[in-house]
Amino acid sequence: MSARQAVAAVVAVAVLAAGGCGADAPTSAVRDTGRLEVVSWWTSGSEAAALGTLFAAFRAANPGVDAVNAAVAGGGGSQAIVALAERLRSDDPPDVWQTFAGRSVQAYADRGVVRDVSPVFTAGGLSATMQPTVLRSVLHDGRAYGVPTGAHRSNVLWFNTALLAKAGVAPPPAGYPLAAFLGDLEKVKASGAVPLCLGAKDPFATVELFENVLLSTIGVQGWQNMAADRLDWRGTRIESALSSFGDILAYADPGAGDLTWDAATKKLAAGGCAFESMNDSAYGELVAGGARDGREFGSVAFPGTGDSFLAVVDVFVAATRAQNAKNALAFLSEISGPPTQIAFSRAKGSVPVLRDVDVSSLSAYQRNSSKSLWTAPVVLSIAHGEAMSPAFQEGFYDAVAAYVRTRDPDAFATELENAVSQGRIPPR
Repeated sequence: MSARQAVAAVVAVAVLAAGGCGADAPTSAVRDTGRLEVVSWWTSGSEAAALGTLFAAFRAANPGVDAVNAAVAGGGGSQAIVALAERLRSDDPPDVWQTFAGRSVQAYADRGVVRDVSPVFTAGGLSATMQPTVLRSVLHDGRAYGVPTGAHRSNVLWFNTALLAKAGVAPPPAGYPLAAFLGDLEKVKASGAVPLCLGAKDPFATVELFENVLLSTIGVQGWQNMAADRLDWRGTRIESALSSFGDILAYADPGAGDLTWDAATKKLAAGGCAFESMNDSAYGELVAGGARDGREFGSVAFPGTGDSFLAVVDVFVAATRAQNAKNALAFLSEISGPPTQIAFSRAKGSVPVLRDVDVSSLSAYQRNSSKSLWTAPVVLSIAHGEAMSPAFQEGFYDAVAAYVRTRDPDAFATELENAVSQGRIPPR
């Protein structure tokens, strides 16, 4: 399935919901059939382990409930989103499903297919303890519609320590600039190793790489301008970002098109390539595979982005017409418990988004990431449908794909303009 088709499914869900089940009254929040179905896309080693912590917490508190893990494989949710669209079209939603914070969860809320979960927030005191940007990202008209599992930092550059040493490249320091990164990629290439891992079989991996370069180029203020639709996509800064993106892609693994994101991460750990730009789901996957931070691998904020936290926030939502509404809300309630937050983060590589969760037992990498979450400006991802509408996300994927094919900044801008002309993105 193409990136365009995957994201289009999200839009289709919203359209269907507007004229279908979302218009009906919610299923009673006390309905309980003794069963719970949860749809996610977490199937890799670290993802499955992290999801398992959520099920374990729910089952411990609800021992009589048959909790069904209906995960659908596919990086970034490409296949799960399509399956969910079919379920909603058939008026047969799962009780709980995974989505992203920001515009993704808000689009579901706007169409009425997901339940107001403010009672979960009230009972857990979540509004007072949740990181403010993350809190705003799950609100719609002042009410909460999803419970975050944690925050991944997307603007991270991972590296294989042995390959860098072999190439005569020093471990990247804090404040690592983009020009130095390009120079180090060239040194790795000259050593005979593959410079850059990329799981391009999952389209989001390439889009994540570009959005990291974009953030490096336009900064937090430019990102905020973009979110407010005040960014000139034909401007010189965009051309500069695209040029740097193209320069980096020249060093990508020739086999990238056959690798999923987690396969690319495993290749980094095994010494098959030197660098990888990926959200810190990669950390969970590296550790799950036995790699050691500071030994086999290391990390640094993506060049030029160290003063910001580009967040990827997974949330779970409860269907308005859940067959098992009571259990759906109970599942969401268990997510925010401090022991669950820590167990989940330890497996997933993310960090808790609640201030009252003690992160001292997490790894040094995660403690540092947590510090950044609470001290640096937090911006939301385009690649994962958080910062902009699902329609914009679709146009953005198409624009990045056009640039990868052509290396033409006009092709990039034209794809976004086509999205406007076709009504997928409202004009300014």
